[in-house]
Amino acid sequence: MKTIRKFTATIIFFFLAAGPAAAQLIDAKTASNFTESVRPEAGFTDVSIGYVVAMLIRGFLGLIGITFIILIVLAGFRWMNSGGNEETIKKAQETIKNSIIGLIIVLAAWAITYFIFRALPFSATGGGLQGGTSGG
Repeated sequence: MKTIRKFTATIIFFFLAAGPAAAQLIDAKTASNFTESVRPEAGFTDVSIGYVVAMLIRGFLGLIGITFIILIVLAGFRWMNSGGNEETIKKAQETIKNSIIGLIIVLAAWAITYFIFRALPFSATGGGLQGGTSGG
């Protein structure tokens, strides 16, 4: 028990005493210059709000699509293990039907958002209808 207390005290001392002292070794200008020089190499460039929104929508629709695919697989598993029970088979078929409808809706939503954000001037592709195409 004493070992745990000593270890905890050492960790607390390190974070409380050594943290602020180490942070004061570099002034704000040096830190800012370092950040600006490292940011492009790390892949962080200036992004617009449209790009962030497009990425959030893309991620959200991707998660929903994965959820519907998992539901289809689970319903198929339920159907295969129904043992001839008509009620379980009907539930599994209904789940598969609803999941396919949901997946079609998600794909349509993805297509709509893809075309909308592609046409906007602040889109994820950086293009727009007037701006021409961008990319590789």
